[in-house]
Amino acid sequence: MTLLTATFMLAGVFLVLGGLFASRAEFFEKAIKALPRSQIATVLLFGAGAAWFLSIIVHLGEADFGAYRQWLFLLFLVVAMGAFFVVPDFLAVRGLSILTLLSARPLLDAAYLQLPSSRLVFVSLVYVLIVLALYLAAMPYRWRDFFNWLYTSTMRPRALGCLLIVCAAGLALAATLY
Repeated sequence: MTLLTATFMLAGVFLVLGGLFASRAEFFEKAIKALPRSQIATVLLFGAGAAWFLSIIVHLGEADFGAYRQWLFLLFLVVAMGAFFVVPDFLAVRGLSILTLLSARPLLDAAYLQLPSSRLVFVSLVYVLIVLALYLAAMPYRWRDFFNWLYTSTMRPRALGCLLIVCAAGLALAATLY
C-alpha cells in the first residue's frame, strides 16, 4: 500500500464518519449507542480482530517466536473464545480497538521512509487513533459515557462531524502534496 492510498483511505473513513455525525442520522445514533452491548457487533468486531491476530500468529517467522507459534495460537484462541463467555460486556468496543490497532500497522508501514514533512498529518492522526484505541480497550465503558454525553446536545455531534470532515480535508490536502 502506498502512502497516497493509505492517506485517502483514512480520509474516506473520516469523511463518512463525519458526515454521519454532522447529519445527526437517527439510525446512526441508535447504532452507535447500542454497539457496546450488541451481540452481533461483538461477534463481528471481536471475531474479526481475533481472527486477524491469530492469522498474524500463524505467519510468525522463526525470529518472532515462530518455533512456538502452535502454542501461541492455541493460547490466544482459548483466550479469545473465553472472552466471549467470561467478559461479554463491551466486547464489541474492545474488538473495534483491536481492529484499529491492527490496521494501524499497514497504515504506518505505508508512511515508513517517506519524507517527514509529507507524512506528518497522516502519521499524527494514526497515532491519535492508536491512543484512542488503547484507551477504549482498557476502559470500554467510556464509549457509552462519551456517546451519552455527545447526544445530550444537538450541537455536539455536528461539531464532532465537522471536526472529522476537517480532518478528512486536511488528509486529502496533505495527500495532494506528496
